[in-house]
Amino acid sequence: MIEPHAPAPPGTPPPWGGPARLPVRPGTGRFLVLAGVFVCAACGLVYELELVALAAYLMGDSVTQASVVLSVMVFAMGIGSLAAKRLRPHAAAGFGAIEALLALVGGCSALALYAVFAWTGDWGGMWANGPRALLVAFSLTIGLLIGAEVPLLMELIQRIRRQDAGGAVADLFAADYVGALVGGLAFPFLLLPLLGQLTSALITGAVNAVVGGALVLGLFRRDLTRRARWLLVIANVTVLGVLASAAVLVDDFERAARHAVYGQDVRVALQTGIQEVVIAGGTDGRPLDLFLDGRLRVSGREARRYHEALVHPAMSGEHTRVLILGGGDGLAAREVLRHPGVHRVDVVEVDPGVVRLARHDPPLSRLNGRVYDDERVHVMTDDAFGWLRAVPPDTYDVVISDLPDPGITASTKLYSQEFYGLARRALTPDGILAVHAGPVSSRPRVFWTVDTTLRAAGLRTAPYRVQGRGSGFTAGPDRSTGPTLAPQDWGFILAGREERPALRLSAEEGAPRPATLTEEGLIADSWALEGRRMVGLGASTLVHPRY
Repeated sequence: MIEPHAPAPPGTPPPWGGPARLPVRPGTGRFLVLAGVFVCAACGLVYELELVALAAYLMGDSVTQASVVLSVMVFAMGIGSLAAKRLRPHAAAGFGAIEALLALVGGCSALALYAVFAWTGDWGGMWANGPRALLVAFSLTIGLLIGAEVPLLMELIQRIRRQDAGGAVADLFAADYVGALVGGLAFPFLLLPLLGQLTSALITGAVNAVVGGALVLGLFRRDLTRRARWLLVIANVTVLGVLASAAVLVDDFERAARHAVYGQDVRVALQTGIQEVVIAGGTDGRPLDLFLDGRLRVSGREARRYHEALVHPAMSGEHTRVLILGGGDGLAAREVLRHPGVHRVDVVEVDPGVVRLARHDPPLSRLNGRVYDDERVHVMTDDAFGWLRAVPPDTYDVVISDLPDPGITASTKLYSQEFYGLARRALTPDGILAVHAGPVSSRPRVFWTVDTTLRAAGLRTAPYRVQGRGSGFTAGPDRSTGPTLAPQDWGFILAGREERPALRLSAEEGAPRPATLTEEGLIADSWALEGRRMVGLGASTLVHPRY
């Protein structure tokens, strides 16, 4: 006959596997645990998406950053689950400590990563350098803590009411996955547009700390010793204090970090819902710089040189109807409108925020010649790929692709064979397509892949380049504007449906004479480029991007 155990003294946690002493009925307790799982899962996924979004924003190439963050995090979750097995006898205290630490690390992760980026700017080296190592460290730590939740939550659920392992796993994972769904949808559609990356992470951490602490200290407080309860209270109050202080100071931090990244002349900084837009300078004789997601897209020092090279060679033939893909800043349209005979210019820009700034920001509107006041200019807020799919054949005499560099993952579809096939269809038989294809000297494989892709789409190409002054103006993925990373040239490609376009400037009466471009220079640079052509490259497609 088995003797019954003597009752445990007050404040002593039950033995491993023993029933939890709850202040509510078991059914209510089980519901509260699953509700806590739901919230914590939502917070965990927000941390993951925050790291992916910030890494892609700071380093470009979102596919690589997502692969690294998620693979490291999933690996760490497995290690965390194994390591947490040792904490099962103290599941309540262990879970409370893990949630407090997860709230602190996850909530502060975006702030720490952006601070390192802003004040070091060193994201271009090997994976072992500081900022990249910090990204991996955060992914690893958050993954370990998220993985450690699972066995502890399973133990807490079983202590409330014993059931078969399969049923307990099903309940736990159902709450976890539904919470992940809510977190995954809340981040892009609610948190990011309303609060931004830094504040979203801080608030998510606060919610995580409150729910984790309330679940353990409220529901399982009788399973904790007095010392454990006080330690968890102190830990959670400290975490909430840190997160609240950071939230109060986050605006000052963002301003300081923005000045560290962009300089002291920042006038405009806004998140449009599609990208971050920053304008620096443009007043008191200082040149205007326009940054989109941290990449310098317009430089007052080099804007005319770049846009003259992009637009004027394409305008040497018929140019009654012109389509500009991208170019919401209005500078390509400014060069188009300098040519007589232009009846209509359609600008397809995905971000209406850029167009609003180009219309209403005085320095930027002066730089683009207030082109949006011209009745010939029509703006369409749409994705360039989707717009071209709806355009009737033979619509435009000139199509100008003033889009971000193909080295940015989100832009690769706009440099694909399918995209150029749609552009070819939109051209008249004698029409010309002008494509910005990135710097040749620093990324020759990317440039010649664009040329190969245009040819695969049935277009005849004429590549050319224009030397820059090393100012750092680039539409590509380079984050730094320092002289060591500044492109020394810009690569462009003219393409035609029926024959190879001639590299020339318009001889039409009244045609503008570019200040930074000559026909002889275009031809000479084109011949020099042909001698460096890379052969054997494959075309980039939607399902097989090669940039």
